[in-house]
Amino acid sequence: MKKTVHVVPHSHWDREWYFTTSRSKIYLMHDLKKVLEQLEKDNPYDSFILDGQASLLDDYLKWRPQDQARIRTLVQQGKLIIGPWYTQTDQLVISGESIVRNMLYGMKICEEFGDYMNVGYVPDSFGQAASMPQIYREFGISDTMFWRGVSDDDVAHTEYTWRGEDGSVVNVYQIPSGYYIGGAIPEREADLAEFLHQEPFKTTWGRSATDQVYFPNGFDQAPVRENLPELVEQMNELYQGEYELQFSTIEKYIAAVKERHPELEEVAGELINGKLMRIHKTIFSSRPDLKALNTQIQHYLVNVMEPVLTMALQLGFEYPVETVKEIWKLMFENAAHDSIGSCVSDTTNEDVYMRYKQARDISMNLVELTLRQISTAINNPQAQEITFTLFNTYDTAREGVIEAEVYLPQKTFAILDQAGNSLPYTILEMIDQTEYVLNQGNVLNSVKEIYLPEKVYKAKVAIKTTTVPSIGYTQLTIDLKGDSSVPLQAASNTMIENEYYQITINPNGSLDILDKANDILYKNQGIIEENGDDGDSFNYSPPVKDWTISSTDVDPKITIQQSDIYQSVRLEFLLKVPQNLSERSEKQATAELPIVLELVLKKNSPIIDFNLTVDNQAVDSHRVCVLFDTGITSKFSIADQQFGTLQRPVVFEKEMALWEANKEQWNEQPIAIETCQSFVGLFDETHGVAVMPKGVREYEIVGEDYDTIRLTIFRTYGFMGKENLMYRPGRASGETVIATPDAQCHKTMSFDFSVAYFAQGFDQANVAQLAKQAVTPIELYQYAEFLNSRLIFTLGDVEPTLPAEFSLFEITGNLTLSVLKKAEDRPGYIIRLYNGLLIEEGYATITFKHEIKIAEKVDLKEKTKEPLPIINDTIELENIGHAKFVTLYVE
Repeated sequence: MKKTVHVVPHSHWDREWYFTTSRSKIYLMHDLKKVLEQLEKDNPYDSFILDGQASLLDDYLKWRPQDQARIRTLVQQGKLIIGPWYTQTDQLVISGESIVRNMLYGMKICEEFGDYMNVGYVPDSFGQAASMPQIYREFGISDTMFWRGVSDDDVAHTEYTWRGEDGSVVNVYQIPSGYYIGGAIPEREADLAEFLHQEPFKTTWGRSATDQVYFPNGFDQAPVRENLPELVEQMNELYQGEYELQFSTIEKYIAAVKERHPELEEVAGELINGKLMRIHKTIFSSRPDLKALNTQIQHYLVNVMEPVLTMALQLGFEYPVETVKEIWKLMFENAAHDSIGSCVSDTTNEDVYMRYKQARDISMNLVELTLRQISTAINNPQAQEITFTLFNTYDTAREGVIEAEVYLPQKTFAILDQAGNSLPYTILEMIDQTEYVLNQGNVLNSVKEIYLPEKVYKAKVAIKTTTVPSIGYTQLTIDLKGDSSVPLQAASNTMIENEYYQITINPNGSLDILDKANDILYKNQGIIEENGDDGDSFNYSPPVKDWTISSTDVDPKITIQQSDIYQSVRLEFLLKVPQNLSERSEKQATAELPIVLELVLKKNSPIIDFNLTVDNQAVDSHRVCVLFDTGITSKFSIADQQFGTLQRPVVFEKEMALWEANKEQWNEQPIAIETCQSFVGLFDETHGVAVMPKGVREYEIVGEDYDTIRLTIFRTYGFMGKENLMYRPGRASGETVIATPDAQCHKTMSFDFSVAYFAQGFDQANVAQLAKQAVTPIELYQYAEFLNSRLIFTLGDVEPTLPAEFSLFEITGNLTLSVLKKAEDRPGYIIRLYNGLLIEEGYATITFKHEIKIAEKVDLKEKTKEPLPIINDTIELENIGHAKFVTLYVE
């Protein structure tokens, strides 16, 4: 059967990899200019795909704005194919809101020039998330083209359908041998005559479900192939009767396949099979310092910044649209598959860090200013010299013990809520900063009398809050004549407890945790393990001769402090470990690895907070994990993905059997080291345990009975690429000549995570909602006029017109809030919720605390799908299926 070969010119443009973005942008100026010139010629070379990412237009036009009209003309002529992404995002590590905003911003940029390619084109993402079919469908995309994640053991053909975790289905057109297979067309006729008879074309095209096959002409940073029309014409002469080559686009190729109405197989869920191509399953922990920054900033933008800005919008303040876009674009640049993977050079990772720093600094200062604008505009008759305004960016009213850094004029005082009730607090740390605070400052109104204390202390405090309204605030006042403090004291025993748990600290530093709700004792929790890492920037891989060191091998220094509202345990370990892989293979331990594990138990909190700090100055190529033995024998772990929850096998039994039988056919061993968005758990029908990482989000279920959650804290390595790893045999994935000494992380690092124990099954516990709360802290903003202009810039006085308490809305039900933000093109705001349960259907009642005139279900482009009935400023959602999300517009 003669096949039609769709020749699709393109370039896969990594913005950075072993090179920096600066280098790629310089070459983009040259190469894209050549593409424009080629497309403007009168020849059959009439289209070029710009790698599906609109950020390249931003980069190019920033330095060559004179070409904007040329690009618009070529896009509108269908010659330059752009979008739909902003950057070629990773799908497993990156959050759902980042993925959605990436595509939304990409589409909007493209629409300024013309149409975008309406295909989920991801030529190099390291696996495909189970949430993507729903995301694509909600953007109006029904087709996706990708390389990695599906093998010939999964499907016979390269065209099939893909059912996401929620049940949404898209069509797949896979490029199983890569996006570069047509990039190196030979020039000599003898070579050209054999080119299409060779691999990978022989096998790949043999798997096509129709007589239409895909021939991507391009590769990494590929320049335009100016003589491609002549080569295509020559190949048509050489392959008469076998192939007919024609210039095409991805959308034309897909349309041609659909016209044949092939019978398609179906795959489902996450697509992470590494047989035919590498998935890099453990890239989740490469450069753990940067992974932790990504986790923290993603949570901050969605859980703090955007809800705060939306509250401010409702209160009459301006929403800084362009500032928010700039922050997200910095995150999108770091979300590109190589950048977030950290499988790049040290120099490139310096750029990645700088973008995280910029995103963090801009967002935190934007939040600080917004909280200040609200706090100083509150009309609170009870306000005295100092106010603490509490902001709750979660969708239900909350109270609890929070930690905050504040400046205090004295060591004792009382904190009062709106009703005049005293709130207990504990001072955790306090240092005198009188001279710094009082001796520097600029005053706009020199005749205004302000309170100036004699002393100022910088303090870290724990406060038992009053109830803080949902998506709202309440203002507290400081009574300098009162005293509601509860002192922190050294404990006389090795046990702490609150309403939920009784925790006993064993001499070896392990923890015995009693869940009071069901009287189950979880023994030997929180054990630290250190072992070798023979991998590189792409993959963790254990050494052939590994040696595991356990924290239970030594007795730590134990310090316990307690107050009525706050209890902490500090475990100081000094582990003797191998300095490098050579020592490890000989079971020699000459290096010291100081690790401090701290845990905090707050009054009436079901969450136990942990922090692990390591002084990693002296050790190379190793990994540190923390283990929680649940006692629950499991075949599946439960973890959250973007917009939902899924079950993953603790062992890929089918794939491991195929691997064992034919290792030479596999690119990677099908290991079960996984990632999550905010939690991983093991549950049975009556109880369970969830670990909530806030830094590196990588785990594995281990133990003879697969009952232990092993959370990766960090790993280190010394080269971008290495050959012949245990988990990844054969060639190196990255450059073997590029050393990455910075990836050894010879510095002090700190990582946060939390753990919760449940006396219910998974759905009844609604772990997704608790995990959301764990990364959505109540924010405290302090205002006092004595704070100098170094701490807070000088601003003029404002008229206090806002109420002392405020709430935007409250949600009841079992859905989890994903985002609250201003709508892109309309004056109202967007609410997105999802079902984080495994079986039960989701429902929610949203009660607004202000009049609403419009409530609609919208798609991810924020276009109306259907209006929602409004009854007494309340809307109801019901029958939201497993892993489904729903997006609302409210005005």
